[in-house]
Amino acid sequence: MPKKDIYHKTVINALTRDGWVITDDPLHLAYGGRNLYVDLGATQPIGAEKDGHIIAVEVKSFISASDVYELEHSIGQYRVYRNILTEIEPQRVIYLAIPLYSYKGIFQEPLGQLMIRQEQLKLIVFDERQEVIVQWIP
Repeated sequence: MPKKDIYHKTVINALTRDGWVITDDPLHLAYGGRNLYVDLGATQPIGAEKDGHIIAVEVKSFISASDVYELEHSIGQYRVYRNILTEIEPQRVIYLAIPLYSYKGIFQEPLGQLMIRQEQLKLIVFDERQEVIVQWIP
C-alpha cells in the first residue's frame, strides 16, 4: 500500500463537508495482474447536487523542492488511473486534489494551464487550513 499524502485527512474532511461519502480509503484497482491504489473513492448520495456521481481522488501536496517534478509525477499517476478506470469502471471520474497554493502557483503558470488543457485534468482545489473545497475544475 502506498504512503498517504500529508493532506489525505484534509481532503477527506473537505469532501465530507461538501456532501461526499468516502467509500474507499484507498480505492483498489486491479488490472492485468497488477494492483494499484488511488487515494480515495467517494460517492455523492442520490438527491444531492452531484446526484449519485462516483469519483476517485488522488491527493497531492506539492511540497517538494520542485513543482515541475510534482506536476510530472501527479499527471503520470492521474493518466494511469484514468486509463484503468475507463476500462474497468467508466462511470467513476478521476480527480486530482491539490492545495490552493499549488493551484495559485504552478497551475496558474503557462505550464500548468497547458497541462490542464492538454491532459483534460479534473481538479479539486482545497484550502488546506480550512479543510474545505474551494473549486472543482472543470
